[in-house]
This record gives sequence, structure tokens and C-alpha cells, in this order.
Amino acid sequence: MTNIFLILVLLIICFVLLFSIFFYSKRNNKSAKKTKINASYIPFSKEQEFNPDINTDNWHLHKLRLEKFRRSQYRGLTFFLSSKNRIYYLSEKGSKVYC
Repeated sequence: MTNIFLILVLLIICFVLLFSIFFYSKRNNKSAKKTKINASYIPFSKEQEFNPDINTDNWHLHKLRLEKFRRSQYRGLTFFLSSKNRIYYLSEKGSKVYC
């Protein structure tokens, strides 16, 4: 009778250990998913070339888009090309600032 009781206790301990390991691994997987950092979106060069509203730091691409679309976003500012081929941007008050 004591052998059966001892086997039963060992089985219960094994089940508790397996359950705790399973629960702990599930918990770690959830926390790993929450802390995953997504890479920021970087558009392809062709997409940047054909979309003047995408911000760029490339001066040559900026000039190309100004000639093609008459506007381009460069380093956070949207620049425009006037009818007299002068480059300007709009200030916070809405006035044109020529470069």
C-alpha cells in the first residue's frame, strides 16, 4: 500500500512540475512578443523617387522630385518650385520663404 501511495505522490509531483514548466514557457513567449521592436518603415528608392510626399535626406533625389513634381519633402519641410523656378517653403504663418 505504501508503494502505491509513493508512486501516486511522485506522479503528482511530476504533473505539477510539467504544468509549471509549460505555464512558465507560455508566459515567457507572451512577454517576448510584447517587447518585440518593429523596424521602422524605410521606403524603397523607387518609391521615394515617385512620391514627393515621402521625407528624404538625399539632396539629389530632392532636386529630381522638385523638377518632376514641382514639390518635394526634404528633411521635414515641403519645398515647392514657383512658376519662376524659384524654390520656397511655407512658414508657420503661411508666408512663402524663398531659398
